[in-house]
Amino acid sequence: MKRLICLLAVVILVSAPVWAQEHNAMLVGWDGAHRDHVRRLLDEGRLPNLKALINGGALVDIEVTSGATDTKAGWSQILTGYKPEVTGVYSNGRFRDVPEGYSVFERLKAQYGKDAIACVAVIGKKGHCGEIDPPFKRPFTQAQDKLEEDRKNRKAPIQPGATERRYRVVEENGQRFVVFNGSPYFTMHKSCDEWHFGLMKDTAVGDKALAMLDQYGKKPFFFFVHFAEVDHSGHKHGEPSKPYDDAIISGDNQLGRMMAKLRELGVYDKTYIYVVADHGFDVGAKHHKKAPHVFCGTNDKAVTRNGCRADITPTVLAEMGVDLRKITPPLDGESLTKPDAKPGNTTDGAAKPRGKRKAK
Repeated sequence: MKRLICLLAVVILVSAPVWAQEHNAMLVGWDGAHRDHVRRLLDEGRLPNLKALINGGALVDIEVTSGATDTKAGWSQILTGYKPEVTGVYSNGRFRDVPEGYSVFERLKAQYGKDAIACVAVIGKKGHCGEIDPPFKRPFTQAQDKLEEDRKNRKAPIQPGATERRYRVVEENGQRFVVFNGSPYFTMHKSCDEWHFGLMKDTAVGDKALAMLDQYGKKPFFFFVHFAEVDHSGHKHGEPSKPYDDAIISGDNQLGRMMAKLRELGVYDKTYIYVVADHGFDVGAKHHKKAPHVFCGTNDKAVTRNGCRADITPTVLAEMGVDLRKITPPLDGESLTKPDAKPGNTTDGAAKPRGKRKAK
């Protein structure tokens, strides 16, 4: 009997999930932050919290190499590690609900179990990032009013080259239907313990993130915390404006609040933080039609190279102990801790470290 009990104990220990260095991860989004502004503000000493973060890790260039330089395409790629051809999310105007199981949230839950890790999203935007509209279909004849309403309500043109496909026509048993695509985040949000969006102001996002850290910060966790004011300021005031810079500084202030909370909880030293942007802004403009120059700032000492948006999720997953070779379909991106083996994913160049970087 004792031998049986011992054998069962060994089986349980072997089969239990093992955390890579017991690390958590936090993905912090500064929506629309152009890396030239970020680097200049860093050099001017106006982003002290990002500076402190990357002093223990690196600041690397991220290029948009596929998909539009907009919000839906950007965060869908960042949160999955896949190009638009896989997710179906090409732009704010051409998108669908990302297929089940493809997001970083779902990958981590599948790896470690539903209750073994907390996945939390706190999102500033009301639309293009965070909304969870489901897909639906209507008989073709009844859908005409909906299609006409969409055309009348359209406020902005879609990205050049990103053909609008918000719906598709299908035929079932001889009857035609119009299938309206869901939000990219509709499926992935179901795997999260908490999903909050539409908070708008950076302070509101920061307040909610701190509350969620109080609630979930003592167990293994992955947080996506998205700040929207940079993008909103860029659209309202333009890229070469003081409000645009002030919004980046606002994001840095909130980053500092979260770093302080992690220290208060005693988990800062075992939490990887990645500060990233989905797109930049066209120079001198109030739009981001062609704005591929963004960044990733991190305290992860193993990050060694520049990359693309699809490299962010592979980096998070690999650093949290997930074997990328077992993921299907294979990820388009690769971890920023490894040499890039997929030509065309990124520009050449190593990471630009701030402070000393020690080997893992």
